Amino acid sequence: MVILRPEVERRYDRGAERRDDDRPAEERRGGVPWRAAALLGRTLRDEWYGIVVDPVRQLRRRGPSALLLAFVACAGVIFFHALAQRPAGATAVRILGGVQGDLPLWLALLRTPISLYVPALDLPVWAGITQLFLAFALAELSLGRRRTLFVAYAATLAGTLTVRVMIAMGPGWWGLGLSPEAGRVLDTGPSAAVVGLFTYLSVVRRAPVVFALTGGSMVVESIAKPNLAGREHLIAVGAAVVLGLVHERGRLPRSLRVPLALSGASAKTQEGRPT
Repeated sequence: MVILRPEVERRYDRGAERRDDDRPAEERRGGVPWRAAALLGRTLRDEWYGIVVDPVRQLRRRGPSALLLAFVACAGVIFFHALAQRPAGATAVRILGGVQGDLPLWLALLRTPISLYVPALDLPVWAGITQLFLAFALAELSLGRRRTLFVAYAATLAGTLTVRVMIAMGPGWWGLGLSPEAGRVLDTGPSAAVVGLFTYLSVVRRAPVVFALTGGSMVVESIAKPNLAGREHLIAVGAAVVLGLVHERGRLPRSLRVPLALSGASAKTQEGRPT
């Protein structure tokens, strides 16, 4: 049996209507528990195909070379983490990839690409590497390398630039502004890129459960521990949502060409048949 993407599977599955008639009587009568369970089951199935099955198929077809970005990202985090274990190395890491709100804008922009590989020293690095590898691997297999890099960098840069605006606003502004002391705090490093990639994938693959786990966890984090990292994560989520919606809107006209072309071909076939 060929495993297709959820939207393709639903489009060409001619037995779907027959299987609907085979549903339990309780579900056909519209029982709320059955309908809720069926909806949850379909949602989880579609997300499984869109987030896991399709990338695995791409990996089997393209081989380990398809995970180049994921391996490079993990190697970079391990290298900078090992380098930061010594005082001289920690200073070098801060100079190369440490981004703060009080830096000149040109210097912050220059350090931002390297900051994607600089982990937070107060967090367990190995747990972060696992999340980093999954995010880059799934995104690279599903989106391609260029779009993966673009989304990761855009999510990180959005957090960095928005925090500078909040610091410039100053305290107040209904809680949106930040005090000047926040400008001396290092940014989130690769975690904003991880959050952005998972959120973008959940939008373009229509995965509400993954979106709830990603965006919802960031909301809970920002409420439970209101700090600079929480704000940057929320900004990364917002930026990824906007990018995903823009991408889906750009795909809409192209997706409409398929049914239109099929309907045109069907009409020509009907005209060519003898009456």
